[in-house]
Amino acid sequence: MKCPHCGNEMIEGHLICETCGEEIRIVPDFEPEIENSITETLSILVAGQDDESDTVVEQTNIKTKTKTKEEHGKTEEPVPDSRRIWVIVSLVIFFVVALVTYGAYAYHIQTVEYQIEKAREYAAKEAYPEAIACLEEALTKNPYAAELLFLEADYYYVQKEDDAALRALFRIIDNNGFSYEDVEEAYNKVVTIYANQEQYGMINELLQNCQDDAIVNMFQSYLAMAPEFSYVEGDYAEVIPLKLSSNTSGTIYYTVDGTRPDKHSQIYTAPLFLEDGEHTISAFFVNDYGIESEIVTRKYVINLSVPNAPEVELYSGEYTEPMMIVAEGLEGCKIFYTTDGSEPTADSVPYTGPIPMPLGRTQFKFVNISDEGVSSEVIMRTYTLALEDAIPTDQAVENLISRLVETEYLEDAAGNSKRYSGTLSYQFSSVLGIDGSGYYTINEYYDDGTGILSRTDKVFLIEIHTGEAAQLGYDEEGEFVAVAI
Repeated sequence: MKCPHCGNEMIEGHLICETCGEEIRIVPDFEPEIENSITETLSILVAGQDDESDTVVEQTNIKTKTKTKEEHGKTEEPVPDSRRIWVIVSLVIFFVVALVTYGAYAYHIQTVEYQIEKAREYAAKEAYPEAIACLEEALTKNPYAAELLFLEADYYYVQKEDDAALRALFRIIDNNGFSYEDVEEAYNKVVTIYANQEQYGMINELLQNCQDDAIVNMFQSYLAMAPEFSYVEGDYAEVIPLKLSSNTSGTIYYTVDGTRPDKHSQIYTAPLFLEDGEHTISAFFVNDYGIESEIVTRKYVINLSVPNAPEVELYSGEYTEPMMIVAEGLEGCKIFYTTDGSEPTADSVPYTGPIPMPLGRTQFKFVNISDEGVSSEVIMRTYTLALEDAIPTDQAVENLISRLVETEYLEDAAGNSKRYSGTLSYQFSSVLGIDGSGYYTINEYYDDGTGILSRTDKVFLIEIHTGEAAQLGYDEEGEFVAVAI
């Protein structure tokens, strides 16, 4: 504001010009209704004052005439001064009323409510600068009125002045004089503005600096926190399944050799099994908005005891009689084996007891795997079983089916049975020695008509030389026995 006397620029809030020393009088604009009321009152009082003036003149004339008559020797009563007193009192009342009215009006236009009302009126006319000026005036009296700052931010936003809108909202976020609800709403508006601008990095920075977990959780999808590791770094005496997790949806990139990961590194999809040795895992997270977290590195040292290999009593060689293959493990370990030439792992066939030696040449590989996941040395055995004077295996299956039809267990050789709606079939499995005799073991399978075979719990036997049928059973000590059928 400039001084109306000398034109010098005034310091905001000063009412006396520092250059010319003149006092500056600021007279607020009257509202039309109040101004009309005062004008009407003035008109009435002025009209009354005119009447009184006429009365005074008339009284003066009367006094003059009275004096004239007195000069002629005639005496008349003087007119009283009561009306003059009334005029003076009326003027005093008028000025008091005007002063009170002006004071009330001046107070009213300084209230926050009035400024908000005027701001809304200006905004309705799209006069946003004037509306914002009203709000700023109100903020000088109540700087912690969140409603004023929210309105101001909205008016700036409508004018596409996002930076000014953000400054208004940060006046709420950065001060402690506002309620939690107001701060939460301010964060919501700031995030909305940044999201519309696709400034997701600014949202991430905003939330990283926020100390309120509840507010941060409201906008988790925008936040890119560093990956969390399921194990703290350090020394371990077991294999650990290390899991990496993120605070929201996105992608975790990692390396296992201590190098700095980037978006061309491995993508985390499943736990990392850290075995014996030293491991340096580095990882970072990228959320769905492309925001990258900081890189986190953890070091692990795994010291494991390697178990001994399992002991297999039966040595490799050629055999003419069926033998059982027995393997002995260690406490705290499990034995796994393969027969297809592959290396055994924890996903291979578990060893649960003596294994009948298969016909022909078969290579077995056995391994001990500890509870910590450490594998022993692999033990390999190769067996060749060639039975002398034994009937062929397909003949053994035919003998079994014929015997089952004779005993009416089956209705016909096609495998139909009164017990089942589907059909039964039989497949050779292995050779088993029982009480000094050799038997083919034959498993039973059920087909419900879908073509899918399900193994039943029955195992049948055919003596390898005579072809007699039996069913596999167990005695009181749990040993194999051949039960005649």
